[in-house]
Amino acid sequence: MRQASTELTLSTPGPGLHEFTREATAWVAAQGMASGLLTVFCRHTSASLCIQEDAAREVRGDVLRWLDRMAPENAGYAHDDEGPDDMPAHLKSILTGVSLSIPLLGGKLALGTWQGLYLCEHRRQPHRRQVVLHLLGA
Repeated sequence: MRQASTELTLSTPGPGLHEFTREATAWVAAQGMASGLLTVFCRHTSASLCIQEDAAREVRGDVLRWLDRMAPENAGYAHDDEGPDDMPAHLKSILTGVSLSIPLLGGKLALGTWQGLYLCEHRRQPHRRQVVLHLLGA
C-alpha cells in the first residue's frame, strides 16, 4: 500500500457550489495508483463538501435555495459574532458534511457520469478554503 496527500487552496467569490473535480482528478492521476480510496476533507466549519450533478447548473441553485430554507439567516441564533450568515453557514456545513470518500478503480475516481466534487461555500464574503486530499492505494 502507498499513500499520498496534498492540500488544495480554492478561492470562492461567495456562496455557491464551486467545482474542483478537475484539480482532484489531475492530482490523483499524477500519483500513479490503480486502486484505492481518496478521502477529501474540508478544513473549515462554515464551508463543506458534496458530490453533486455537474451537468445542469440549475441543480446547484436548487441546492443553495434548499440549504437557505433549512438554515435561514436572522433566525435568532445566539452565535452571530461574525455576522448574520455565520451561524447558518455552520448549520449548512453540518447538513452537507466536511469529508468525502471516493473509490479509485482502474486509476480513476469512481464518480458517476454526472457527478462532480464541490466545495460548498456558505459565507457571503470571498474566502480561500483549504481542502485536503489523501489517497491510499496501490
